[in-house]
Amino acid sequence: MAAGGGPRDGRFSLEQAKVIEFLSRPGTYDPAPAAVDRIETHASFVFLAGAFAYKIKREVKLPFLDFSTLQKRHQACLNEPRLNRRTAPDIYREVVPVTVDASGRLALRGQGEPVEWVLVMRRFGQENLFDRMAREGRLSLDAMHRTALAVAALHDAADRILTADQAVVPLEKIISEHEHVLQQAAGDVIPQAAADSLARRTRTAFERLKPLLMRRAATGFVRHCHGDLHLRNIVEIEGDPVLFDALEFDDSLATIDVLYDLAFLLMDLGKHGLGAYANAVLNGYLDNSDTGNLLGLAALPLFLSLRAVIRGKVELLRSQLAEPSQAKAARDEARDYFELALQFLEPEARRLIAVGGLSGTGKSTIARAMAPRIGAFPGRGHVRSDLERKRLFGVAPTDRLSATAYTQYVSDLVYVLCRKRAALVLEAGKWVIVDAVHARPHEREAIAAVAAEHGVPFTGLWFDAPGDVLEERVADRVGDVSDATPEVVREQLRYDLGEIGFARIDAGGSVEQVAERCLNRLKAESGSP
Repeated sequence: MAAGGGPRDGRFSLEQAKVIEFLSRPGTYDPAPAAVDRIETHASFVFLAGAFAYKIKREVKLPFLDFSTLQKRHQACLNEPRLNRRTAPDIYREVVPVTVDASGRLALRGQGEPVEWVLVMRRFGQENLFDRMAREGRLSLDAMHRTALAVAALHDAADRILTADQAVVPLEKIISEHEHVLQQAAGDVIPQAAADSLARRTRTAFERLKPLLMRRAATGFVRHCHGDLHLRNIVEIEGDPVLFDALEFDDSLATIDVLYDLAFLLMDLGKHGLGAYANAVLNGYLDNSDTGNLLGLAALPLFLSLRAVIRGKVELLRSQLAEPSQAKAARDEARDYFELALQFLEPEARRLIAVGGLSGTGKSTIARAMAPRIGAFPGRGHVRSDLERKRLFGVAPTDRLSATAYTQYVSDLVYVLCRKRAALVLEAGKWVIVDAVHARPHEREAIAAVAAEHGVPFTGLWFDAPGDVLEERVADRVGDVSDATPEVVREQLRYDLGEIGFARIDAGGSVEQVAERCLNRLKAESGSP
């Protein structure tokens, strides 16, 4: 392409090269920083200068993105703060021009003709980006829970698109594009057989799930979401996770099923080997979003696979833009993503696990430890009676309820809600763990009946520990969902439990030790956890 006509060799035009060089100079800024650091992606350049970051769109036209004209780049710059102020109002500042005067001199916020548009953002420490924290082992389960709440809040406030076609037409286009990319990569990046298998399984899963996807769209689960929710687009600021850099160049690509939006984050956590964290995000999100998302779990393997292919496609593009020394690493990353996408589509069996035991036996802690380690990624759903009770009364998980919330009538209702929630997860084709005291024989029989009604294997686990240990554990709790006290434990110890029927598990020792006992029991019953 001729100089001045647009992108050259897949990178950028001569005109944009001048802007990039200009924005890379400390003297461009007032006050001038000691140095300017540049970050480059397939879609943008970011210049870190002093307290601010200055972002321009790469002059490029791709199958899914068109920044080939100044007008389109300007519109994308305007879109970005509008969309991201939903979740990151303190990051996005203003859009300003790079101008050129009659003598050809460039200026930031100048009075001449605009030749590029710059999005000005508050700078944050790159060390606080979640992808870097993941690589360095600095993420925590608590951060994952808070991230799940942030995503759920975004989705709850997002605009609904009540059109059934919106659930399938865009995905149909994406899948067709993926089939083309996979054929291009076949024989070079991945084996032909793997490319064919991934394309075939994706198409089969999509056709099977179409009715569900259309129902979800018609009932409000297709919304204007983030659209690009991977770890590099989440940053910790003052201890809180902040979602930023939402997809800004095409609203239709971000108007998607909420679980498809969430799947990007789950997939990225899986790619980093953080399955337990992905499970924490999933269960945290499900606990704080519409119950209808439980049935939507049937589509999660497809959504995870599509997200992995998208990242693989981006890595292929990066390999084309990168220097030869970096191109191979990008192609290897693309291969890893394609292989991961195929793994997500492996079939899985359903199973219901119930854990029971008096307060303080560690039911919830062990259930959380087990959930990411059973079944397919990202592990199993976790239904907790304590949380269902708080939800029933419309209070925060750590708010304490009065004694009226613990009458037998209310407790019976809570157990019904737990069983209904478990049934929805099973109907979606997934494993589920139900965590409740299950002190009465009819409660244990009722949860086993849910498994029988759905034709799935059932395992009941009963946790045993000495009374003094239970009282000590409960007394030591701080900020827990459970309202149990040592007095409650003493009352429970007087229960007539009847014939337990569940497999009895010694709840003494560390969380890992008890979880291993449970997993070994599951393996003995089913052949694999």
